Amino acid sequence: MRALAGWCVRHRRIVLAAWVLALIGLSVLSQSVGSSYKDSFSLNGTQSFQALSLLQKVAPKAAGDREQIVVAVKQGKLTDPRVRAQVEAMLAKVAALPDVASIESPYGPHGAAQVSRAGQIGFANAILDRQAIKITTSEAKQFVDTAKAGAGNGVEVEIEGQVAKAANRTSISSVGFGVIAALAVLFLVFGSLLAATVPLITAGIALGSSVAVISLLSHLISMASFSSELSLLIGLGVGVDYALFIVTRHRQGLRRGKTTEQAIIDAVDTSGRAVMFAGITVCIALLGMFALGVSFLYGVAIAASVAVLFTVIAALTLLPALLGFFGLRVLGRQSRRALAQGQLTSSDESPGWGRWARILRDHPAPIALAAAALMLALAIPFLSMRLGSADSGSDPAGSTTRKAYDLLAKGFGPGYNGPLQLVARIDGPAQLVAFSKVTAAVAHTGGVVRVTPTRVISGRRGQPGVATADVYPIGSPQDASTTSLLHKLRNHVVPDASSSHLRVLIGGQTAIFDDFSTVLTNKLPLFIGVVVLLSFLLLTAVFRSLLIPTMAAAMNLLTAAASFGLITAVFQWGWAASLFGIDKTGPIEAFVPVMMFAIVFGLSMDYQVFLVTRIYEEWHRRGDNREAVTHGLAATGRTITAAAAIMVLVFGAFILGGERVIELFGLGLAGAVFLDALIIRTVLVPSLMLLTGKANWWLPRSLDRVLPHLNVEGNVDESPHPTPTRRAPSTRPLAEPLPGEGIA
Repeated sequence: MRALAGWCVRHRRIVLAAWVLALIGLSVLSQSVGSSYKDSFSLNGTQSFQALSLLQKVAPKAAGDREQIVVAVKQGKLTDPRVRAQVEAMLAKVAALPDVASIESPYGPHGAAQVSRAGQIGFANAILDRQAIKITTSEAKQFVDTAKAGAGNGVEVEIEGQVAKAANRTSISSVGFGVIAALAVLFLVFGSLLAATVPLITAGIALGSSVAVISLLSHLISMASFSSELSLLIGLGVGVDYALFIVTRHRQGLRRGKTTEQAIIDAVDTSGRAVMFAGITVCIALLGMFALGVSFLYGVAIAASVAVLFTVIAALTLLPALLGFFGLRVLGRQSRRALAQGQLTSSDESPGWGRWARILRDHPAPIALAAAALMLALAIPFLSMRLGSADSGSDPAGSTTRKAYDLLAKGFGPGYNGPLQLVARIDGPAQLVAFSKVTAAVAHTGGVVRVTPTRVISGRRGQPGVATADVYPIGSPQDASTTSLLHKLRNHVVPDASSSHLRVLIGGQTAIFDDFSTVLTNKLPLFIGVVVLLSFLLLTAVFRSLLIPTMAAAMNLLTAAASFGLITAVFQWGWAASLFGIDKTGPIEAFVPVMMFAIVFGLSMDYQVFLVTRIYEEWHRRGDNREAVTHGLAATGRTITAAAAIMVLVFGAFILGGERVIELFGLGLAGAVFLDALIIRTVLVPSLMLLTGKANWWLPRSLDRVLPHLNVEGNVDESPHPTPTRRAPSTRPLAEPLPGEGIA
């Protein structure tokens, strides 16, 4: 590490030029080749996807997404000639769109059931020839705009479905807000605008290069369309944090009287090592999503890992080069003036954090107990978390999907917002009779409002056909009663009513979301176990300890549980929901805990590595656990909380997104970082390390011989008790500047 840092400083022009050329070259190549993001999604082995695969094989045009076009009038009825002519003209224009396979009109032969009893609300089913994930945003907007163009003259038109959600999806410049917030925090921490911009420049060049690489990789690996945006936000947070830790250590070295080059080398050799190991743990957590067996998450994990990898490499190469250019100018004016007068800083510790560390040292048990009780209390709601998919009733009040949901619920009942679909292969009259028997049994099941007449789709080229029927439950798609009904139909009603030569599958969008939740729930323990185990092994090798990795894993799990409890309390229980503009509670989206855990675990491990690395340094210097913990916390507390403040502000921007899923991520991630930095790393972990004493650093000799030796504390030899000195003003600066730098 020292050799790498020294080379980058001495050849800083080459390093900077290489990064700039890489950024420009990769960006140009990416722009010329373009991207190939694919929202491919499959859940092999589940009934919903077996039903979808059957439809796609027999009748591809009937296997696409289903959108509900809801029409309503306040005066008169939908069957009035004027209203009917207007609605039919609109439906004809929708049917003419390239992606629309068919329209099930409320004015068709079987459309009477698609008009409410009062005659003022009705709906048409628009069957698309592709799944919603394959519809572009522009195509989705064209569909919605064409349908809504038929409104007017007292007729209201609203659309509900996945395509309609995509067309009305709002976005905010979270990255821009994060950059501004990060700059403000960095300026407050460093007191120097130049020092504040260095981490942002480093992260910016690294992220620009990584996004271009991710775009190119999308041609080789299936990546979801949101992969680059998510990677950018994760990379921004960790990139700025990594640079912040190295720049902070570099500035401390300068104030001790080291030359610019020596301060950079020492910073990279200490904090740089922590950055490298922290980045590895983040990548381990992200790549752990492979254990879930859900293919569409693979590309997301790879893309985010690429972004983190680039920020680590930039922090270890580009950042030293930039610091070599800026020299002493990364210090504030007051610090530079003190150096010019020969005044050296004798300690890296913050006075405020030093006082807190001593309080913690004197009262570790009660403080640890209070902190643990608070975190456990916040985690209690997590025990009742219900995974699922929030329906359109949770969308913003002014959105077309929410209006369509409310109209359907008013005219027919909430279950009409997400019907289940019965699907079976039919190759003869006997099977058709058997399918009718099943639909009759389903129709007489408690919790079912209506079952549509059987629709038979002929097979291609003499192949067997498919029979389908829609099942409308009493509850909305997100209600627990609908989930219970789905499981009852699959496990009892349908098997009992089916003959031995007929297999009836239950699919549809509501069933797909339920199967998705079930798959992720079943795989979640394996995912968590893989991530925790790999991180445990890495930290064991780094810190030569069994207790510290165990403590880190437990604390990271506690942080995740508390953040899950927070979003459960707000979004499922409704506590303080009005503060976020939420007027309807519902289940937590199944993929949110998975992605949040990967991100939160990785970021939590960052702070653990930075804190314990400094404590580990102090342990090697002092040989006293109490002193090591006290001085390690005093030296890192201010930097950890500053880094966390940046992350909280970056993730907090998600809360302004206006969409439930975005707000879930925003509150969950911001809350997790806040709790982890403020309670776990600066209260609970130091308290526990004080209570466990020398046992923190115990490792069986047999295991010590097997594990590789990874040096994380570097080779900086600084006296634990430096004596402050004051030199008379001199015409020669204390720290010998590199060529081209000076005290300006």
